[in-house]
This record gives sequence, C-alpha cells and structure tokens, in this order.
Amino acid sequence: MRMGGFMLNFSLMSHLPALIHDLCFILMTAAVVSLVFKKLNQPVVLGYLLAGFLLSPYFEFLPTIKDRANVTIWAEIGVIFLLFGLGLEFSFKKLAKVGKSASITATFEILFMLGSGYFIGQLLGWSQMDSIFLGGILSISSTTIIVRAFDELGMKGKNFVSLVFGALIIEDLIAILLMVLLSSVAVTQSLSGVALFNSSLRLGFFLVLWFLLGIYLLPILLRKLKRFLSDETTLIVAIGLCLSMVIIANGVGFSPALGAFVMGSLLGETREGHRIEHLILPVKDLFSAVFFVSVGMLIDPSVLSEYFGVILIVTCVTIAGKFTSSTLGALISGKNLKTSVQAGLSLAQIGEFSFIIATLGLTLKVTSPFLYPIAVAVSAVTTFTTPYLIKNSAAIADWIESKLPEIVRTSLTRYEQAMSAPSSQNVLSLLWDEYGMKIVFNSVITIAITLAMSRAVYPQILNMNLLNNHALLALLMCFVTLTIASPFLWAIFVGAPAHTHLYQGDVVNLLQRLQLGVSFVRFMVGCVLAGFVVSNFTSILAFSGVALIALTALAAFFFSRYAQPIYKSIESKFIENLTENERAELAKQSKIPDLAPWSATLTDFVISPSSVLVAKSLQESKLKENFGVTVAMIERGNRKILAPMRGDLLLPFDRLFLIGTDEQLNAAKAIIDVPASAIGSETPETFGLSSLKVMNSDFFVNKSIRECGIREAVNGLIVGIERNGERFLSPDSGFELQNDDLIWIVGDKGLIQELRNKKSIPSESNT
Repeated sequence: MRMGGFMLNFSLMSHLPALIHDLCFILMTAAVVSLVFKKLNQPVVLGYLLAGFLLSPYFEFLPTIKDRANVTIWAEIGVIFLLFGLGLEFSFKKLAKVGKSASITATFEILFMLGSGYFIGQLLGWSQMDSIFLGGILSISSTTIIVRAFDELGMKGKNFVSLVFGALIIEDLIAILLMVLLSSVAVTQSLSGVALFNSSLRLGFFLVLWFLLGIYLLPILLRKLKRFLSDETTLIVAIGLCLSMVIIANGVGFSPALGAFVMGSLLGETREGHRIEHLILPVKDLFSAVFFVSVGMLIDPSVLSEYFGVILIVTCVTIAGKFTSSTLGALISGKNLKTSVQAGLSLAQIGEFSFIIATLGLTLKVTSPFLYPIAVAVSAVTTFTTPYLIKNSAAIADWIESKLPEIVRTSLTRYEQAMSAPSSQNVLSLLWDEYGMKIVFNSVITIAITLAMSRAVYPQILNMNLLNNHALLALLMCFVTLTIASPFLWAIFVGAPAHTHLYQGDVVNLLQRLQLGVSFVRFMVGCVLAGFVVSNFTSILAFSGVALIALTALAAFFFSRYAQPIYKSIESKFIENLTENERAELAKQSKIPDLAPWSATLTDFVISPSSVLVAKSLQESKLKENFGVTVAMIERGNRKILAPMRGDLLLPFDRLFLIGTDEQLNAAKAIIDVPASAIGSETPETFGLSSLKVMNSDFFVNKSIRECGIREAVNGLIVGIERNGERFLSPDSGFELQNDDLIWIVGDKGLIQELRNKKSIPSESNT
C-alpha cells in the first residue's frame, strides 16, 4: 500500500502542469532579455515586449507556450495589479493639489488626441470602432516611462516636472473614464450621447460613493488591525481588499481594472499607503511582466511589415500631436513658453494604458486584429524617443522662443502674468466649497442607502413572508430608509457651511445675502431625494402632496435631534481620516527640531547599498560641491559621528543628517536613494543648532572657520553666518569670522553651552 501510494504520488508529480512550463519560459526569457536591456540602458518594458515576441508562434527558434488561456488569466491579473499600483500612487488629494494648469493641460491634450486618432483612422479607411479606439490609445501618456526618464536624467527638480506629474495624475483618472466609456461604446456599437452621459453618471456615482465609504471605513479598519499587521499580513489584507473591489466593480458593470485602481487610491490615502505600495511592488512587477510579455506575443511581424507606413504615420501623429496639444494646453493654463514646451516634449509618448485599451478592444471583439500590434509598435518607438526629447527639451524650447516674433513673445508674457495674477473669491466656487460638495456627497450616500435597502434588504424581507400586507411592509421599509438617511437629508436641508470662520467679513456677508436662493435649492434637492426614497418602495402617486411633504419634514426635521449629532460625528470622523496622512507627517516633523537657519532645513536620509556614495569619504562624495548640502552628522547604528571629518567613510545604511535648501536636499536625495523615514529613528536630543555672537575678546575672532577651533571645541559645524544683515549658508572653511558676526553651529548642545559659559554671554537662540 505504501509503495502503491508512493508510486501514485510520484506519477502525479511527474505530470507537470502546462502553466508551470509556460511560466518557466516566460520568466526566464523575460529575465534574460530584461537584463540585456538594463545593460543597454533601455526601458525594461520594451524588453518584456521583445521576450513576448520571442515566445510567440511567429518566432520559430524558441519553444512557444502550451496553454495560452492560462497565460491570458495571468495577464489579466497583471492588469489588476498594474492599476492597483497606479492607484496607490494616485491619491485623490493629489488630484485636488495639481491645480488648474495640470488639469487644463491634460484635458486639452486628451481631447485633441482623441479627435486626432479618430480623424486619422477615418482617413485610413478604418471602421468607426477602430478609429475610436485608436484615439483612446493615442490619448494617454506613459507614467512609467516618463518617471524612469526623469530619474535617469536627474530632472526631478526642474520647474516643468511638477506640471508633467500633475498632468499624468489627471490623465490616469481620465484613462479610467475612457475605459468605461469605450466599453459602453463597444456594447452599444454607437456614439450615443445619452449612453455616454449615463455611463459617466454611473462612473461618477461609483467613484464618489467608494471614495466616501473608503475614506471613512478603511483607516478605522487598519487602525483596529494595526498590531496584527506585519509585512506579510499587510500584503495579504491589501491584495484581499483589492480583489474585493475588483469583484464589486465587475458586479456593478465596470471593468475589474477600475476596481483595482479605486482600491489602490483609497489605500493610498491611509497611513499604511506607502508601506502597502512598497510591499506590493514585487507582486505588481511579477504580474506586470507577464502582462507585457503576453502583449509581445501578439506582435505579428507580417502585420508590422504590411502596416509599416501606417505605423510611421501614427507615430509621427503621436509625437507631434501630443507635443503640440500639451504645449498649447500648458500655455492656455498660464505657463510660460519654455515650461510648456518642455512639458509637451515629456508627454509625447504612449505606454501601459494604451496596451490596456488595445487589449480591451480585442477582448470585446470590436477592433480589428491589426490595431493591437500597431499600438505596440508605436509605443515601442515613442518609448525610445522620449528620453532624447526630454533631454533636449530646454534647447528646443530656447530655439522655438528665439524664432518667435517679438510681438508673440510679449503677448505670451502678458497672458502668463494675467493668468498668474491673484483673483478675488469667485461666487460660484465659494458656493461649491460651502454647499455644493456637501449636497453632492450626501445625495450620493442617500441614493446608495435607498438602493441598498430597496434592492437588497427589502427583497430578502419579502421572501421571509414576515408580513402578509405588502403595502404596509413597503411603507415600513420606506420609513426605516428615511430614518437611516435622515442625518444626510438633514445636512442637505439645513446643514450649515463648514468654513465661514476662515473667511473675511465681506465673504460672510455675501454668503448671508445668498441664503434665500441657496435655501430654496437645498429644499428642492432634499424633496427630490425624499421622493426618490419613496418611489423605490411605493408609488409616489399613492401619497398626496401633503403626505409627501409631511414625510420629508418628518425625516429631515423631526429626526434632527438625533440626525444632527450623528451627522456631525460622521463628518468629523471622515475629515479626521481624510487628513490622517498630513497629521502623521506633521507629528513626525514636530519630533525633529528645526535645526537650520533661514530657508534651509535639516533632513536625514539613509544611504542605500546601491548608492554611488558607498565606500567613499566625505571629501570624495563631493556632496557640498555638487549639491550645496552640509553633512552635519552621520549615524551608524548606535554610534553618532557629530561634525564628521573629510576622511570619514560613508557606509551602507548610514543615516546622513544634511543641511540645505529643499532644492539642494531633493537633488542630493537622488544619489543617496533611501529616505530615513523607512528606518524610524529620531534626531538625538543632544544634537541641535544654536547661535553665538562673535566679540572682539573671543579666541576665534578674525580667524578662518578652519583655524578658529570651534569645530573641535563643540564637536560641531558652523553652518551659517549673519553679517550686517547678509546671510551666508554653508560658508567655506576659509571664511573669516569677524566682530559682531552671528554664527550658527550644529553640534553637541552641551559643548555649545560650555562655550557660551566660557564666553560669559547670553544665548542668542537655542533650538
């Protein structure tokens, strides 16, 4: 029996599933090709595409995969994790901060490229669906490729980069909307305005509802589980939440990718967001690699050869169209010509979302087979051109500016100044801030409660046959629903504006003068919502107008005694959760003393093992020469090296305390690599910054910083000098100290105090 059992197990083990065979070839081929592309300093995504082609039936010199269906499932999982990762980086609050310039730039570019793609498709004689999907494919730039190019070129501190990142955030959101709309168009096979409006409305309702529920519930859940959340359990919880939202999105008629993106963006708002983003990265990279390899498998050389001219045309339209539209959009938003041109050149490519949209067309079987390889080919070409366009963007911008007539340059300057000039509070934006968002959010919650009660709870109660009188049961359910929704109805009917204490008297007076019209609108919206609740359980015609108004008043006013405090509690908890990250950041910053004078700050970073600084001395690192920062201290385990010498070596995981401006620190961070916040230590209490006034009687007066002996006396550094109102940050070691100089020293506070006592002078400041 034992031998039989052993033989049975052995025979089962000898039968290797095709999926394992396929994954072996996919990952090994992808690994080899991606390593080659890394060696050549080319984007790894292109390596995955090439690996897919090598494993495809069109390349006969390597074995192809056995079970394409299983690989397709893995590729779909790859899309889910790719969108989940993008959602973690997205953040709804980032959307609010990107400003009008990024919004206008991205919107103008996408609309322009949608129209251009459709127009080119029609000129080429393609079908309407092929043309529509081509517009969608060409409209979204590649976040992955742009971020990688900025990293490799060291351009993250440039002025135009913030505009590009803001535009990418807007593009990601519009891309999700595009996927929903294109799915709707594919199903209806037409560009019905009503269908598009309904799809947009459903998408907006879905996003707002899950934003409100997610911000309210997820932080509470994660706080309850915090003591159990190791890296392993955090990863499992995050993936479980992601797939749950995928199922919910699919269940209500949206794409699984939308659910993954929404859950990623919600988790990105929590305190655990950065940790989850870090933990999910290897999983996302694995499945994303399979997805891009599966994309490469669809590359048919015969199609590329047949459509070579089309690929060339579409590539030129992509680069020229995205450059032109992004530049014009940025100019319209009020940016100067150089910034606009550099942003336009940075956005002139397509990438991961283009593959997803092209895959959507194939999955829905509404696009021609040739569209997919064309999209892949255009993406590959524009991926190669992007780094060169970004690298030479400043020179191209200068050349364009030099060729423009003086009158055009003057007009652009005046327009930029007019757009950047501060404007008074707009009445409509004021009303939206104080009443509009509150009405929209509470309306969405009321509708969601009504739908849940009428379509989920009510049918279950009916099936139980607890009450034979169905009309009475409907009335009871209507009453219960109105009761549950009454806090939110109360907020719509009579809830007060939340920010009046922040406004000046004239703004408050303006709001008071508008109260009559605002109250009328709120009353009408509340009545419509109450009617919506009633209509989901029984016919409104069964009620007289008086009964409906009485029922509305009962829900909104009679229950206000409990509705108001409940709503206030919900609102305060929502705002608390929404600002959790900011409060955590402020709390963390409050633990670190403000060690630097003027506009400079002290920030700590951990040296990555892969940093170019490893095993170099401070002198060899040239941190001060290249970036203008001063190394105030090195923390190595339990050892703290205050005011390190030029010969001190930098080792992996050393914590460097640097002093400099934000721009200098950001530039230095690029080669140091790992932020110290990931390690979790605090600035030592004995380490700080103080100032001393130089007097004629001091032993160091009229001596250079190198010769004065202060470094040895206080085990610290002179990081700033103020002389006759002029300030010198990170002065050179040859700088001579003079009478009445105010010098700023970072070092051991006890030794600095001893130096004060020897001088017998009062402390100027002590941080």
